[in-house]
Amino acid sequence: MFAAYAARIDRDAPLDGLELGERPAPRPRPGWTAVTVRAASLNHHDLWSLRGVGLAADRLPMILGCDASGVDAEGNEVVVHSVIGQTGHGVGPDEPRSILTERYQGTFAEQVLVPSWNVLPKPPELSFEEAACLPTAWLTAYRMLFTNAGVRPGDSVLVQGAGGGVATAAIVLGRAAGLRMYATSRDAEKRARAVELGAEGAYEPGARLPRRVDAVIETVGAATWSHSVKSLRPGGTLVISGATSGDRPSHAELTRIFFLELRVVGSTMGSRDELEDLLSFCAATGVRPVIDTVLPLDRAREGFERMAAGGLFGKIVLTPS
Repeated sequence: MFAAYAARIDRDAPLDGLELGERPAPRPRPGWTAVTVRAASLNHHDLWSLRGVGLAADRLPMILGCDASGVDAEGNEVVVHSVIGQTGHGVGPDEPRSILTERYQGTFAEQVLVPSWNVLPKPPELSFEEAACLPTAWLTAYRMLFTNAGVRPGDSVLVQGAGGGVATAAIVLGRAAGLRMYATSRDAEKRARAVELGAEGAYEPGARLPRRVDAVIETVGAATWSHSVKSLRPGGTLVISGATSGDRPSHAELTRIFFLELRVVGSTMGSRDELEDLLSFCAATGVRPVIDTVLPLDRAREGFERMAAGGLFGKIVLTPS
């Protein structure tokens, strides 16, 4: 079957390790389900995999891709939950949690094999392309907002780095849930798009906000960390799920954190139950993922290049067929 896969690890030039070509189709396995992929979406996790982060060289070649929607063997339209092993379903109780492609072949192919427990019904209200955007970036944003930030309708939230998959999802989800959303971006066009999606205001990084917020959604890391901390009201919550600009800020703002009794919460992906809730939320509210580009799988390299260049606003979706 045709696939996009990591053939080599290259920390400095990750796209040099990306190959497009034929790979073996998945073999049946007890407790697992083969899904014929209709759509899959890119994440920065895929780019990091090509750098060897979370993917060991002895597991190559590895088909990339965490997110997918498609059709199972019974003809059901489904969405794949990409966290493998967190409950033991399908892999045994002692296997540590991992994300698809860290241990198992991924979704940038005509078929993917996953534990049956990881397959959820796709709501008919969502297209395959829309549903394929949800299991990583949108699930991460959902968990950050509604599980770890602890915000409720009427609260205010700052999202750093508008344009990225998680940041964009947080703006849309927060607005739909009745939150007052603010965003930052270095790019004027991305700031304008953030406002179109429901942000009450969008600002350059480091700018003073109209008010101190109840929570900050942080995926940028070192470049925005100080601003994130300074933007919180006393007792506010900073939720971090990534550090694309580095994980060692020059100013940790420890004094402000303890003096104002701020909460710093780490967040990674989300549970199967949260993905089920997110699918239901989108179906019920009309919220839909923001899609930057849809490409056929044989043009996957273009999608990786666009993501690596940082010009995205929303998700890149690949369609194998």
